[in-house]
Amino acid sequence: MLRYSLIFLIVAIVAAVFGFGGIASMATGIAKILFFVFLIGFVISLVMGLGSRGRTV
Repeated sequence: MLRYSLIFLIVAIVAAVFGFGGIASMATGIAKILFFVFLIGFVISLVMGLGSRGRTV
């Protein structure tokens, strides 16, 4: 998922360089959303990993 946010960020940068404002703003918005979804997923998995650390299975 982080790869997708980076791809949309690169698309936004390229579109901004060539002057496609609508495409650049849309790709930037998608990149931001995917980045925050990735960040929330990372924090949740980190907390779940620390929570199960003390238990033996």
